Amino acid sequence: MVESKEEKEEEKLEKEIKKEEKQERKYGILLYVVLAVSIVAIIMSAVAILMPRSTTTGKALSGFNINSNLITPPTSLADAPVITQNESFGHRLTNINEPFNSTELAVINNAPDSYFEQAGEMLLNGSIKNEVFPRGNRVPMLVVNGKPSVIYLGSITCLFCGENKWAMALALSRFGNFSELFKGYTSFNDYDLPTIYFAPARYNSSGTDSLGNFYRSKYINFISIDDENPITGGFALNPIPVIAENINASGNLAYKDAFALINELGSNQSTAFQGGTPYTIWGAYQVGGADAVDLGNSMPKNQTFPLTYMTHAQVLSQLAHPDDQFAYTEYAAADVYVAMVCSSINNTAPVCSLPAIKALETII
Repeated sequence: MVESKEEKEEEKLEKEIKKEEKQERKYGILLYVVLAVSIVAIIMSAVAILMPRSTTTGKALSGFNINSNLITPPTSLADAPVITQNESFGHRLTNINEPFNSTELAVINNAPDSYFEQAGEMLLNGSIKNEVFPRGNRVPMLVVNGKPSVIYLGSITCLFCGENKWAMALALSRFGNFSELFKGYTSFNDYDLPTIYFAPARYNSSGTDSLGNFYRSKYINFISIDDENPITGGFALNPIPVIAENINASGNLAYKDAFALINELGSNQSTAFQGGTPYTIWGAYQVGGADAVDLGNSMPKNQTFPLTYMTHAQVLSQLAHPDDQFAYTEYAAADVYVAMVCSSINNTAPVCSLPAIKALETII
């Protein structure tokens, strides 16, 4: 049977339609593939932004500047004038932001290991009367320039940050040293405790985070973030987005990664930052809050804290020659942090060989 001209034209048109449909399906599949790849790329980019760029193996992922320096703050601030106040409880500003002199620095940097050992033994045998909490939560380490990091997030207005910084400084001194520390106080309405500032603080203003410190170590990094609000009030903490904005504005990748790690740990209730300070990470261990309640020579009663009435000179004198519960509790609290760092660095620092530190490593 011979096909008519119309039938041939119709058959040709049908073939062209089928060809076009096949081509459309081909391009459609390709479009879906491209779209899927794009979505995956967007998700991976978002994860890369939120996740710390350094890993527990110490390798830096693509895009992480391993030569990024930690922040070194100025040694003085022109915009933090001293307010005239009565020098009494709740109103002290005596020598605020003044750097420790060499003798005062030596009390922290050069404390004998024997003080740490004795305090550790006292903690282990139950003769420390103040509360000390030898516990931490295991977390991924932030490694910068091949070294695990100690991360501190606190507030200059905070009572427990204030008392905890003495133990923190002592612990950090076992792995390096401070070239500068500064005298500070907690807020007037949060017991006005004499404390350490890791960098000069803008204690009259809000919204600027005190970033950085003057600490150096061949074993660890110290990444310190102190939220700032006027200490003439009570405890106050800026909203997390404000803190994040200030850290991002610094442009420092190590600090941005540290804060990203804190945010990442928020997915677990035990490690989440819930607005209480201090919040610290010691290598592979996270501690939510101070690791000791050390406000005097015994458990505080009726909110009367002996530390409230002490001067910096008195605190340093007791740490230089420990003979009471307050001083030994500070060293015991430092021992807990030391044990966490030792465990994180495979016990490579000399202090890790102390018997008390070895024993604490088994219970942290």
